[in-house]
Amino acid sequence: MSGNPQTTGGTTPEGADRPDDTGDPHALARWVRGPVHTADAPGEAAGASEEPRVSPYAAELAGYQLGLTLRPDVVVGALDAADVRAAVRYAAARSLPVRVQATGHGTPGPCGGGVLVSTRRMNDVHVDPEARTARVGAGARWEQLIEAATPHGLAPLNGSAPHSGVIGYTLGGGVGLLARTFGYTADHVRSLDVVTADGESRHVTAADEPDLFWALRGGRDGLGVVTGMEIDLVPVARIYGGSLMFDAGRAKEVLTVYRDWTAGLTERLTSSVMAIVLPDVPALPEPLRGRHVLGVRIAFTGSAAEGERLVAPLRELGPLTDQLADMPYERSPAIHSDPTEPHAYTGSNVLLRELDVPSVLEYVERGGPAAEFFTVVQLQHLGGALARPPRGGNAVGHRDAAYALSVLSVAEEEREGEARAFHRELEGPLARWTVGRFVNFQFGVTEESERRDRHEPAIRRRLADVRAAYDPDGRFPS
Repeated sequence: MSGNPQTTGGTTPEGADRPDDTGDPHALARWVRGPVHTADAPGEAAGASEEPRVSPYAAELAGYQLGLTLRPDVVVGALDAADVRAAVRYAAARSLPVRVQATGHGTPGPCGGGVLVSTRRMNDVHVDPEARTARVGAGARWEQLIEAATPHGLAPLNGSAPHSGVIGYTLGGGVGLLARTFGYTADHVRSLDVVTADGESRHVTAADEPDLFWALRGGRDGLGVVTGMEIDLVPVARIYGGSLMFDAGRAKEVLTVYRDWTAGLTERLTSSVMAIVLPDVPALPEPLRGRHVLGVRIAFTGSAAEGERLVAPLRELGPLTDQLADMPYERSPAIHSDPTEPHAYTGSNVLLRELDVPSVLEYVERGGPAAEFFTVVQLQHLGGALARPPRGGNAVGHRDAAYALSVLSVAEEEREGEARAFHRELEGPLARWTVGRFVNFQFGVTEESERRDRHEPAIRRRLADVRAAYDPDGRFPS
């Protein structure tokens, strides 16, 4: 371990953001600038002709994921690192757990009691085009960073959902649209500002805090509250990308060609296959309406002409629709067109050493129209730069995986357990090829065995040592 880390106390006087131990949750409101709400606070009364009003407490907890009830004793809408320090110190004085939520795409874990810190207001973004870096606050979303970076001919290493949070995604590793070209998003973190379990702010770099710096990038949970981050941007202004859509009845043929096509493929091309039952609505192209389809999504950092040559074997299959084109990077979210409306869901994933077509085909078919839950399946090609750790390494696990296979099902909270059981059934035939799991694609409730599978034994042991050093009382559940 690296010994006692350096700390920074922000701009407030020494001890000014340290709440006294009165036992009164409302005392915390005197020490933070953001809103503080408690579970027992009454909601606003509605008039006889009005819709029921959401309480400030419930509104503060609301996020993209609607499938799990969060019920902390106290929720703090932090405005800055000083608010986060005060919330953590308040929790420490009362031996309460602390959880964090930004956009609510993931979940802060089962949250009954304790303190939840909402960081969504800490959403500042600053781009340094000369250094090709960005500084982002804890609540920043990828769409903000895309908007700030692209005028400079730069791109962030974002995932498919631009409305999701930058920091939570990055701490989980991050397999972005350009992942095979540039590696995991976590590999490109320069520094982090973190409030640890002792209520102190720490500026974390490879030089000053090597153990915590290593652990946060890929370890994500159980280490503190990240309040800010500096991260690399990449010199990408345009890409060749989009999707080819096929009828899922041809899944065996498409998957076989995809497996062979990805073998030896240039790492400048990142791709995935998505299986989904589309609704019969006018907003969709007529050939896709109401069909179970497979979409091959592509992002290539080379020229459009080279991209056309590379995708020729897929085009020869005769897709239902072809939306591949040269595009500016700011249009890249259209490749996946992830839904933006909050909803209830749960999801899981397995990392595979190879693509066994019969097993993956069964996975796809069982998630189709006959499935009890509306289900989306994704197969993502890994390798390339993802297989190469950054200098000094980090806690991203299973870099030898060749593919990631994930499943997401729409399920209300009362049926979340049934959906998870369905996912385990899907994964059964893949056990022979499974090497582990990925942090980012685990949604909803996760079991200890699923969390354990995120990392190899050596990484798990080192993560446990770092957590014991920085959070000996287990203030931040992992």
